[in-house]
Amino acid sequence: MTDAAIPRFTGDASPYAGGDPYADHRTADFPFTHLVDLADRRLGAGVIAANDEFFAERENLLKPGPAVFDPEHFGHKGKIMDGWETRRRRGVSAAEPHPTPDDHDWALVRLGAPGVIRGIVLDTAHFRGNYPQAVSVDAVSLPGSPSPDELLAPDVKWTTLVPRTAVGGHAANGFAVDAEQRFTHLRINQHPDGGIARLRVYGEVAPDPVWLTALGTFDLAALENGGQVEDASDRFYSPATNTIQPGRSRKMDDGWETRRRRDRGNDWIRYRLAAQSEIRAVEIDTAYLKGNSAGWASLSVRDGEDGDWSEVLPRTRLQPDTNHRFVLAGPVRATHVRVDIFPDGGISRLRLYGSLTDEGATGLAARHRELGG
Repeated sequence: MTDAAIPRFTGDASPYAGGDPYADHRTADFPFTHLVDLADRRLGAGVIAANDEFFAERENLLKPGPAVFDPEHFGHKGKIMDGWETRRRRGVSAAEPHPTPDDHDWALVRLGAPGVIRGIVLDTAHFRGNYPQAVSVDAVSLPGSPSPDELLAPDVKWTTLVPRTAVGGHAANGFAVDAEQRFTHLRINQHPDGGIARLRVYGEVAPDPVWLTALGTFDLAALENGGQVEDASDRFYSPATNTIQPGRSRKMDDGWETRRRRDRGNDWIRYRLAAQSEIRAVEIDTAYLKGNSAGWASLSVRDGEDGDWSEVLPRTRLQPDTNHRFVLAGPVRATHVRVDIFPDGGISRLRLYGSLTDEGATGLAARHRELGG
């Protein structure tokens, strides 16, 4: 799907008339939302600076879940919105009361995991007449943990991912990105002012191979280390990507749960590791899944894009709300892993502990260079 085929929303939304505020929210099925959100707070993302947040704080941009609207929620500065909202810009004098074409507000976002960005959603939910006229997004890759002043230094070269584009109020404004580079930070611009409820940055994690090599043994499946979900049999209640998010699950829908099967089959998730690796130990956690935990699980691996799957953990009984640990008989070489659960239900986390092979480390370092790392 090309960027031109992605729906565009412009203009005001109707004033809120009561009832479900999302009933007239304008949105679409974007082709990149199955990918990981690189700006997820669980990965360590943050909005580290903004030039203005008079009406609503910049941190709201990265809150999980959709923005909430309370028509009665007012404060000393006016209507309190669940998003990032700046004051109205003005010109320099009575003779020139309007902002200039170049006037704009900005926020700096540190991605939780550096990576290749495939799509961006700037959602103006509930900003019906107070959204920006247009938005633009720039990106940069800098090592370490740069400060806002370092990011805004005149010698820093930003890459435009989304050129200045008109957007609509109370709408999910989606943009496909075609830049085969690794980025660490974004600059979100709204022209000339207004409010954005949520930011989502979809893409593929591109880990630092030097860091992974220094770690030695690490979680090969973790999102932050470059693991990803390639496919899953069922995503009815929650996404399979939850199983490789950082930390332990904190509630039932923070894991992966399938619908109830009424056939003789089973459910599964297929993962791709960051690079060829040797797996030594496995954790399968069913935290918070009590009456809906998977009954049994098995683990299979494959080395390469095709070939047969080899079972390394036979079908094993799982307990509800329990972290299960398995030490493999010896290191298992793999690029892909599949976990099968029987017959249905869910798991909250999968951890695969091991290290990169020499071939995997070499390939990951080459990819890192290709992406400008």
